[in-house]
Amino acid sequence: MVKQIQEALAKGFTAGGSNRKIEIIVKDTQSSSTRATAAAKELITQDQVDIVVGSGTPDTTNPVADQCEASGVPNITTIAPWEAWWNGRGGKDGEGFKYTTLFFFGMQEFADCFVPMWDRMGVSNKSVAALWPDDTDANAFRRGLTPLAGKGGYSMIDGGGYQDGATDFSSPISKFKAANAELFTGTPIPPDFQTFWKQAAQQGYRPKLATVAKVMLFPSEAEALGDLTKNIATDIWWSPSHPYKSSLDGTSAQQLADKFAQDTGKQWTQALGSVYSLFEIAVEAFKKSSDPKDKNDVADKLQKMNMTGMSGPLDFTKGPKPGIAIQHPVGGQWRKGTKFPWDITIVDNTANKDVPVGGDLEATNA
Repeated sequence: MVKQIQEALAKGFTAGGSNRKIEIIVKDTQSSSTRATAAAKELITQDQVDIVVGSGTPDTTNPVADQCEASGVPNITTIAPWEAWWNGRGGKDGEGFKYTTLFFFGMQEFADCFVPMWDRMGVSNKSVAALWPDDTDANAFRRGLTPLAGKGGYSMIDGGGYQDGATDFSSPISKFKAANAELFTGTPIPPDFQTFWKQAAQQGYRPKLATVAKVMLFPSEAEALGDLTKNIATDIWWSPSHPYKSSLDGTSAQQLADKFAQDTGKQWTQALGSVYSLFEIAVEAFKKSSDPKDKNDVADKLQKMNMTGMSGPLDFTKGPKPGIAIQHPVGGQWRKGTKFPWDITIVDNTANKDVPVGGDLEATNA
């Protein structure tokens, strides 16, 4: 994506009355909050950047945003539920943050995505097995998705909090089986889901439909599970099927995915659209500011941002909290692919009619 952005902005852009070019400095957080904090500090104090963009999950977004807020540096992050970003950072109603912003979605949007798929399964027992570890992400789901599912007539069967890296999931599996939970959801880290899903199959727990978050977002996860991947459903906030295009050069979502595959030999992932939009928003904030080197001015433009680009329409003024723009994911299922071993098929667009459906919703375990 860095290469794509550099190519799109090769001729520069007008900001503050003159032509500007950007330099992109990349730091790897290694999915560690400690490393994310250190990386943000390096960018701010050593590299003296004008803006910091970051992704994804609260392990990266929250500490990076905290450092930017404390240092007065404009910041945009993504791929973290807004509740985990806002509440996890001590956001206060009516105040918001001055320098830090987020675009993604939250529990209401997860419910809007998952519940219609649950409804279509026609299960008689409306119990939903929930594999939620004891971490920032999962606790947001535990507190937020449970009441929203209840409004749809579903009761959550919480398997119990556990520490990341667990190797034995016999206890939650037994709990789910005892409740005859035909629907499953969860937000474990990818290695833990791989362990859980294999153990669930071995122990005879095969829910009719699995709708998972945080995991099964990358083709490598699908390949690692092999045949157990079939028809696992997840939230899809960006795909080649989305009818969106770049605000920088008009590249479509499909073209971006195809270019990524051409350049790397790898399959598209949802992160492509999100990361691309981080840079779109940063450039737009620079363009709108009277002086792109004025951090307060740029931060103000971020808070007031309302634009459409690779991730579709993003309005940071609407909330649910100040400086947060909401996306609306659709439901997708993993199916055997043609160019690659596994690919995502959009099967439910209840929450976002802009995105075309590519196939029927099928049971994960018939």
